[in-house]
Amino acid sequence: MQLNLTKPICFFDLETTGVNISSDRIVEISILKVHPDGKEERYTRLVNPTIPIPAEVTKIHGITDADVADKPTFKELAKEIHNLIKDSDLGGFNSNRFDIPLLAEEMLRAEVDFDMKNRMSVDVQTIFHKMEQRTLVAAYKFYCDKNLDDAHSAEADTFATYEVLKAQIAKYDELENDTKFLAEFSSRKKFADFAGFLIYNKEGEECFSFGKHKGKRVVDVLETEPGYFGWLLNADFPLYTKKVLTSIKLRSFNNKLD
Repeated sequence: MQLNLTKPICFFDLETTGVNISSDRIVEISILKVHPDGKEERYTRLVNPTIPIPAEVTKIHGITDADVADKPTFKELAKEIHNLIKDSDLGGFNSNRFDIPLLAEEMLRAEVDFDMKNRMSVDVQTIFHKMEQRTLVAAYKFYCDKNLDDAHSAEADTFATYEVLKAQIAKYDELENDTKFLAEFSSRKKFADFAGFLIYNKEGEECFSFGKHKGKRVVDVLETEPGYFGWLLNADFPLYTKKVLTSIKLRSFNNKLD
């Protein structure tokens, strides 16, 4: 079957130095861009993370420091990756909680602006967990009746994710072949940032999800405790979270001028 698309969607997968969104780096990226007419583009690159790859992580994805020593850094690849995905929605396996947040951090470190305002994200893992509660290897076997022999290869995982989504749509009548529906179905809590430090309340206003100000509106906290904003910017929070906080502060300041 073919996905019912109104704009391209880029399925992607990252292999990294670890799972810390703020401090870990990409060592491999693979993108499968699917166009509304069914045309597919593939892009896979090894990336020099500029920091060591821990031995325990190499055991998972098989990529060593030597493998990436002469490869381009993410900063050197950022613009071509951005040009490939800038007109597209995004899809992946656990992408809402890991791959998209980490990609955003790498983009911002490379001084390439990145946000999700004009795109949707389809997390195939969330659909899978809501329907069957399994892993990607099991999902590939369950939905496609195929063995994922090259698991933890970014390219193999990316293609398997795309195949699983198509099979999910074919299997479940309640799943619509529509990116907007799939994005909403595969979303979890409504976060204002990727890492989940900022969430939306019922009125659609940004609130803190942690610490002493948990549940309070960001604009109220920044108004009554201006020093908290400076602390947040200097603390070890993801760059994208800091970008959203800065945007909220500027929006509040501009509203006062109106």
